[in-house]
Amino acid sequence: MTTPITSAPLARRELLGILGIGAALGALAGLPAGSAAAATDAGETQAGRDNVRIVKDFCAAWSTRDPAKVADFFADDAGYRVTETAKPTVGLAAIKQLLQRFLQRTQQVHFDVQRVFSIGPIVLTERHDHFRGPQGEQVYHVAGVFFVRNGKIAEWTDYIIRP
Repeated sequence: MTTPITSAPLARRELLGILGIGAALGALAGLPAGSAAAATDAGETQAGRDNVRIVKDFCAAWSTRDPAKVADFFADDAGYRVTETAKPTVGLAAIKQLLQRFLQRTQQVHFDVQRVFSIGPIVLTERHDHFRGPQGEQVYHVAGVFFVRNGKIAEWTDYIIRP
């Protein structure tokens, strides 16, 4: 028996959102590694550049391993999905708790941003996230999708890129 992917047609807004994300991911995929500056400068608005800076600063903040510093980038009503299959953690207090539990298990963290691209409030990253703990280092190749609102991250989901 085949189960339909969706039982109802997509609303216009949902469809446009999916198409926009797909186009942005396609554009990001077409950029050579290390071309972050070119991606954000080509026809980008100041607001888009500001959103890219917020996300880059957020990624850099992880190396401090300070949950409060990392959490400061989130909006009060933010949603965060660790991976595409995880349930979202919603609200700043819940995100801070998650960050605290997660970061206390690490000895070193570094987000290596390979590429970044923005379309207005949506910022896409390709990163290699390095987490060193007592058992050694784990590296995750991810595509991050951020929605920035009023200078804060309102939504963040990472998608694991598997070889």
